Amino acid sequence: MKQLSDYADILIVAPFCLGCLWAADKFCMKFLGTSKRRARLFLIISFCSLLLRNILGRRYPDLYSFFAVSGSIFFVGLVILFFRSDREKRILAASILIVVIKLLSEFCASLLDCLVLFFLHTVKKIPEPLFGGWKGGLVSGIGYCFAIFAIYLMSKRLEPVFCGKPGKWYVILAVPLLVIVTVYDVASLGASNGIMVRSGGGMGVYYDQIFSHSEFLVLAFISMAAAGFYVFGMNQIYLEQEKSSQYHSQISVYKMLTEQYRQSERLRHDMKNHIIALTALSRNKEWEKIEDYLKNMEGVILDAGGDLTGNKAVDALLYQKRKQAEGEDIKWECDMQMPKGCCINEFDLCVLMGNILDNALEACGRMQKDENRFINIQARTVKKCFLIEVKNSMDRTEKFTEGFTNKDDSQEHGIGLLNVGDVVNRYNGAVHKEAGKGIFVISILMPFPDTAHDTKTAV
Repeated sequence: MKQLSDYADILIVAPFCLGCLWAADKFCMKFLGTSKRRARLFLIISFCSLLLRNILGRRYPDLYSFFAVSGSIFFVGLVILFFRSDREKRILAASILIVVIKLLSEFCASLLDCLVLFFLHTVKKIPEPLFGGWKGGLVSGIGYCFAIFAIYLMSKRLEPVFCGKPGKWYVILAVPLLVIVTVYDVASLGASNGIMVRSGGGMGVYYDQIFSHSEFLVLAFISMAAAGFYVFGMNQIYLEQEKSSQYHSQISVYKMLTEQYRQSERLRHDMKNHIIALTALSRNKEWEKIEDYLKNMEGVILDAGGDLTGNKAVDALLYQKRKQAEGEDIKWECDMQMPKGCCINEFDLCVLMGNILDNALEACGRMQKDENRFINIQARTVKKCFLIEVKNSMDRTEKFTEGFTNKDDSQEHGIGLLNVGDVVNRYNGAVHKEAGKGIFVISILMPFPDTAHDTKTAV
């Protein structure tokens, strides 16, 4: 009976640990994917190993650091073994889960321990309250409840982190997280043994417990803050670099298209002279020269095909995207009525339309060819604002969250929409995105520079 009471806290916290591992299992299922059978095996093995590690850690306290570090390594190995996706992505998912489960649960448990001890000492007037055993297990279980809730929140917030990055990026993100956890394990071992702060027995058991739990509290908070800033900071840096790179590459392409359009206009202007030259070559039966001449003309001809807006850069862009759509049997409808003195710089407008149309073409390309695939573009003036609305078909099974889809290549889609948002914000405009019933709609409203019109009430 005495031996059973020694493990009371482990037995009480076990169901909470199981719940936390269940949340981790769902997290991995969402971002990594696997079969239900393998997910169940992961849950059973990880729970049994955690229980065994806690029991051995109680029996052999001198090996605490070994069990803590080996437990993290074993958990990473289980995620790699039982889940799919790229190995680097599996390592990152395991690292994030270890950070959340270990650090957040211990942070919350230490905070609750401090509050309970303070209550017992101050309110209940117990000189040296002891807090451990099954009560300590219950507090640790509550800490795991906070970790479960955090994993649930992360599953909704970490789509950008797990979408479309190169493998090396995931490793660069995962390794420091594992280092942070390892440093925390070593430091917490020191705290539990009174290495960092200790009263030397002169301040009593109460203050020794407060010092110990406070050290765990500070260590966990610093480690969590470092991990959080690192993960989200690195993701933001990556997105900004990708946005900048994509923006500048698009500007170069649009400049090239504009120049090509101008060459086409010059060709049409000089068509009379070209006809005279070709007639002369025909009379002399110089067929090879005629063929070369026609090839040179073909290289600079650009037919806008009706998508004329009055803006050469936009006309060139629409021509290119229309040709791509026609080549993929995507129905194309375009009615862009550009106002005189448009409020948007032509290259910003090209970045705007280019990203939207690229996403639309990608969405249509993911559909079956026998489905109704279309892109519809409308642009006009509405109440002293410039309105752009693009509708495109999309796979009905595809789920759209803010900026990202549930497809493997959705990172480019997300960066494109981030670039759209940057351009719209630069002109004090508003963006509305809506997806449903196999149709994606993006509407953009930007006020003319001579008005302070409210874009939210313009339509």
